[in-house]
Amino acid sequence: MEVLSYSSAPCCDAVNLRWKLIVKSTSSHQFSLPGFRKNRVFSAKFDVRRKFLSYYNLDQAFLKQLNHQGGFRSLNTSENFKHVGQILSNGSSDGYVIGGEEDASISETGEPGTKVLIPGLPDESKGESGATVSSCFWEWKPKFNVHYEKAGCENLGSPPVLLLPGFGVGSFHYEKQLKDLGLDFRVWAIDFLGQGRSLPFEDPAPRNEEEGVPETKDLLWGFGEKSEPWASELVYSIDLWQDQVRYFIEEVIGEPVYIAGNSLGGFVALYFAACNPHLVKGVTLLNATPFWGFLPNPTRSPRLSKIFPSAGSFPLPPTVRKLTEIVWQKISDPRSIAEVLKQVYADHSTNVDKVFSRILETSEHPAAAASFASIMLAPQGQLSFRDALSRCHMNNVPICLMYGKEDPWVKPLWGLQVKQQVPEAPYYEISPAGHCPHDEVPEVVNYLLRGWIKNLETRGLVALPLLDAPEAMQNNIARDLEFVRDGAKKVVNVRFFASKVSVWDFISSYIISRLRKLELKS
Repeated sequence: MEVLSYSSAPCCDAVNLRWKLIVKSTSSHQFSLPGFRKNRVFSAKFDVRRKFLSYYNLDQAFLKQLNHQGGFRSLNTSENFKHVGQILSNGSSDGYVIGGEEDASISETGEPGTKVLIPGLPDESKGESGATVSSCFWEWKPKFNVHYEKAGCENLGSPPVLLLPGFGVGSFHYEKQLKDLGLDFRVWAIDFLGQGRSLPFEDPAPRNEEEGVPETKDLLWGFGEKSEPWASELVYSIDLWQDQVRYFIEEVIGEPVYIAGNSLGGFVALYFAACNPHLVKGVTLLNATPFWGFLPNPTRSPRLSKIFPSAGSFPLPPTVRKLTEIVWQKISDPRSIAEVLKQVYADHSTNVDKVFSRILETSEHPAAAASFASIMLAPQGQLSFRDALSRCHMNNVPICLMYGKEDPWVKPLWGLQVKQQVPEAPYYEISPAGHCPHDEVPEVVNYLLRGWIKNLETRGLVALPLLDAPEAMQNNIARDLEFVRDGAKKVVNVRFFASKVSVWDFISSYIISRLRKLELKS
């Protein structure tokens, strides 16, 4: 059952004011290294840097020289990408290349590079309207109400796209994709059960009236001694979420989809695709977390799983309830939320007021604390990330990798490890961008996602983003993507990794990431 017309009171200006105060109070945590100060870390004057590494590309001539001397092996380019056939010369995603070997632009770091102009987001101040976003509820099971948002459903016949959020956020984190990609595709974004607005409308384990608990604790649901019948088997686990996604696709969307997920959502997207390849046209991983769950899976490790006092089900044990109250008071504090956002966004000029407000709104729901405890205590899935990736590879599920390079949690090496396991998957490394590139640099992610979907839909007649010639697929390349945001030009570098990734790619990516991070902080 689909229920439309959901609305909630918007957060007042006091929240934004609090956010500004928080930023001010946490600014003392920033640091700078002595000796770097305001000077740029890298300069064209340093010959060593010019030979060994660049923000934008490796020096291929130097790598060949190293290979000739036995230093590093060169890239193996024997494999081409799947679904890539004849390539149109003008690229894939409404981007336009300026400059080249004879007319190269000079990038911020002093290296010659080619800029690609890409569209910005719809600018409402200039009369450009994005797709209309609708907020809806879908009753999956009794008491299991799933919140989701959709856009572009009037684009009949266009490819369907489903977006899965990370831990602690919801469909609101994809607002920039819904409004932009909804102009071309049919787009949905859901809140996982236990997160966002998919929290229960009733207490899953209410307290007895005679317990006489303090009034402040009455605000927390799920802390009673006995669960309601509908919540007796409820565990907010990755297996529950992949079931939720399956039924949502079958009952609401009604056809196979392109599915994209950030962080936890990336894991769920891959896990779901491994279990249901017939419902997936392709998977995009946005800084996907490579593992989820701390406790053993009862099916794979039945004896070990019995050691732990809880598996995330209701009612929560008394010790878990007490610990949850302590931990939740800390992590739901607005200052803690602000500090986390400060960590995961590489560009601190990014406006996160809306994201902050929506996370704070969710944390104030009476079911939020117990839901958090259930998620933390839920067992691991029956498939590991690596197993799910292997199964998708075996079933020929197309995979695209997009990773923010300055992610402090899912380091670039994690993305490169995925790339090595699925060498034919397009891999785009975005810099500067942190753990949530879709929100930090949505112009770039939307451009890449559009192009990848068009490439698959046309069976390779439209080129993959940034690849304007067949030989480009066989080399690591990098481009500066330029777009306009709020009336000003912004430039983001995107590096494309070829079919095979060498040991040098692992080393150079890590070094460049660390040096880039130092430069941003200085």
